[in-house]
Amino acid sequence: MRYSRVRTITTMGLKVMDVLVELDIDSRSLVQDMDIVGLGDTVVKESKKRVKSAVKNSGIELPNGRITVNLAPSDVKKEGSYLDLPIAVGLLKATAQIKTDLSDFIFFGELGLDGSLRKVRGVLPILLSLSRKANGTKVVLPAPNKTEASIVDKLTIYTIDNLNELIGFLNGQIRKEPIKYEKPELRNLDTPDMSEIKGQEFAKRAAEVAAAGGHNLLLRGSPGCGKTMLARRIPSILPPLTMDEAIETTMIYSVSGLLGDRGLIKERPFRSPHHTASTTSIVGGGNDARPGEISLSHNGVLFMDEFPEFRRDVIEALRQPLEDGVITVARAKLTVTYPARFMMVAAQNPCPCGWYGDKTRECTCSWYEIQRYNRKISGPMEDRIDIFVDMPRLDFDKYMETSTAESSASVRERVVRARSRQLERYRGMNLFSNSQLGHSLLKEYVNLDTTSRSLLSGAVDKMKLTARAIDRVLKVALTIADLEESKVLARHIAEAIQYRKKT
Repeated sequence: MRYSRVRTITTMGLKVMDVLVELDIDSRSLVQDMDIVGLGDTVVKESKKRVKSAVKNSGIELPNGRITVNLAPSDVKKEGSYLDLPIAVGLLKATAQIKTDLSDFIFFGELGLDGSLRKVRGVLPILLSLSRKANGTKVVLPAPNKTEASIVDKLTIYTIDNLNELIGFLNGQIRKEPIKYEKPELRNLDTPDMSEIKGQEFAKRAAEVAAAGGHNLLLRGSPGCGKTMLARRIPSILPPLTMDEAIETTMIYSVSGLLGDRGLIKERPFRSPHHTASTTSIVGGGNDARPGEISLSHNGVLFMDEFPEFRRDVIEALRQPLEDGVITVARAKLTVTYPARFMMVAAQNPCPCGWYGDKTRECTCSWYEIQRYNRKISGPMEDRIDIFVDMPRLDFDKYMETSTAESSASVRERVVRARSRQLERYRGMNLFSNSQLGHSLLKEYVNLDTTSRSLLSGAVDKMKLTARAIDRVLKVALTIADLEESKVLARHIAEAIQYRKKT
């Protein structure tokens, strides 16, 4: 009997687990076949056909007898095409095609039928997990993953194009240098600028406050008033990603297979799903529990245009991740948790026809239709939105103004200073913005004077604010104070109250 052991990995969401590929060749068997055991999914079961074709088409003769492949531990489900390469390496090692000791190596990658190595998704979380161990491990992966792998340091990584090159490299016949670590530069990329928005000063101020504190924002107005235009410019006033945030975001896109050739994601995500999107596409799921739009928006903006047009279950599914900053996707065979700390920006018309309250066009909706349309956003969901803004139609004189509005760069400077204040205040607490404050911490950082307390008390009575809504007012007031580099004063409370829903 001939036997080999090869180290590899498997993933469950962003979690990485070690796998040992054991391969045994029973040359006494008259049947030439390969069996894969160890709780592999359909893609893993199909590996035997890809491996056999790849080996034969690389000019390597398959051994006679039955080949048994065990994926240990056997009680952990393995998914994806990562295991093609380690199975092939195990076969080559068992047949003495590879003579090198492989105990320091980890292999993963998908094989083409011609023996070439193809790109796999989820490489970044794997490499980051291995780099934290820093135990001298050498990693071999497909050459198309080189860009993604180059942003990981403290790890020796080799990229290979095909099986013949791999054999030559492992046997010392081909010399290959490990990938060089390239420290990425994080910067704000060119995006639409706030200076392009005519008028709407109140809405732009609200967007600045929302960006400064990471607050959720709802824009309401008639068609063409600039809701979408403003929402798409919010990323331009957000602070640049930190390195940790960039890596977190890139890991999610890597697992989703959406990274492409970008390497490290350097700009904050802006996701804008269509209102016909399903719950699974928004929160994540499917057979392999992939991340949804809320996780793809992590550290960025989730823009939900025509908010009431989304299905009711989709809107309600946002409540928990908006509160907790994570989403747990549970399926019959696995449960995975993804980060989902995003800033939600929603936009809606005031009624189905869009013209309720407009001074120049008549609304054609009945009162029942208007109420039914707006009731799709429940009270608990509205409580999780910090800032509500009604945007009026832009009049002609404003539209024709030639003066230039404030640029995104100028607004971003104030936002960055406010965020820096918050990061300093919450140092060591795993908090990144005022929007994440809990009730107990909020009481510690917001001390109201008599005037502010009286002002807030009157607003609570008149607007029938819930306890959660009161917390939202205080968080927004704290952000406004941070923009002015001040403590919370009555004028900050007054402005924050203006951002609550009026009707």
